[in-house]
Order: sequence, then structure tokens, then C-alpha cells
Amino acid sequence: MGTTQYLTFTIAGEEYAVGILQAKEIIEYNTVTTVPSMPPWIRGVINLRGNVVPVVDLAVKFGLAQTEITKWTCIVITEVMLDNDSTIMGILVDSVSQVIDLGPEDIEEPPSFGSQIRVEYIVGMGKLGDKFALMLDIDRVLAVADLVAVDVMLDDAQKQPAAETATTDLEVKSDEADAGSDADSDIGSDADSDIGSDVGSDAGKADQGKKTAKTSKRRKGGKDTSGAQ
Repeated sequence: MGTTQYLTFTIAGEEYAVGILQAKEIIEYNTVTTVPSMPPWIRGVINLRGNVVPVVDLAVKFGLAQTEITKWTCIVITEVMLDNDSTIMGILVDSVSQVIDLGPEDIEEPPSFGSQIRVEYIVGMGKLGDKFALMLDIDRVLAVADLVAVDVMLDDAQKQPAAETATTDLEVKSDEADAGSDADSDIGSDADSDIGSDVGSDAGKADQGKKTAKTSKRRKGGKDTSGAQ
């Protein structure tokens, strides 16, 4: 039988390995956004090319102290199965070691005791010279029930900003409608005032014209009477 490739990494001084086909990429530790109400082993989420990806602190998942961030800290992007659907999740590790080729003869049975993590998480022990790497069943480590809870929380977290945005849009539209109503009221008031002023001015001019005409007729009438006499 041939060999299989595994990616090895360290967590709390221990060497671990996952199948290379499940390790999609390795990225430097960068900004991780904390999401309220997440399980303690979810360090937060990252934006991976526009996708929200949960980051799991395996040390906390294994019941150890929280991983301290150093210049060697990495996030291994893995693909796990959730109800027969693939889900992308990040694994926070102290450092990434190497990619190794292991054949069946290089893999020992997992220990029944002495490990600092649950035995069901381990599928074997890969030989790395004088030491071993604990080979993880990453699908079992990130159990389906846990992933469902995380998936629901992430959905809620993504919906909340959308709801807030919709509310803000409604408030903006309401404010714009109010502003438009006020503007129409002001325009109507100004227009009525201007029209009233123009009408009053025109009426005044008409009255003045009538008075001028009457005065002119009287003067003409006076002259004609004087000439006749």
C-alpha cells in the first residue's frame, strides 16, 4: 500500500497531524473577531475572502489553557463534514511543522491512556523519528452537535447586522420623508405668501390707477366747464 500525506503542527508542546486533504491552506494569525455567546473553544471568526469562518482553539477544546498568540501562531483552514455537507473551519495552532508521508507501517494504534486529549479524537500515532504525532480525526474533534450550534450562532450573528441595516434604512427613509414634508410645507407657505403679496400689490396698483383716472376726468371736466362760461 502507498503512503498518505499529513500536515503536522504543535499545540501546547504536543505534535499533532491531520490528513493533508482536509488541510486546505495555512494562514498567518490576524484579526479574529469575537462573537458573543460562542462556545469557549471558538476563538472568534475571520473573513476569508468574503466568507465568515469560525476559528477553533484546539487547546481549549482539549481542556488546556488558551493558546497564546506568538509570531509563529497560525490558522489551519480545514474542511470538515457537517450532516454530509462540507464546512470550512479554522484551527488555531502554536506553529505548523511539516508535511509528512506515512505508510501503514508508520502508524501505531492510539494510546488507551496517558494522552491529554480524548482517545476517540485520535485515529493513530504517526512515527516522526524518535517521537510520535497524534493523528486527529478532525471530523470527530469538531463534533456535529458542536458544529450545528456554531452554525446557528453564526447565522444569528450575520442576520443581526442585516436587521440593523434594514432598521437604519427605514429610519433614513422616514427622516427623508419628514424632510420632504417640511420642505413642501415651507415651499407652500412661501408660495402662498408670495402670491398673496403679489395679489395685494396688484390690487393696490389697480386702486391707484382708478383714483388717477377719476382725478384726470374731474380736471378735464373742470376745464370744459370753464371754457363754456
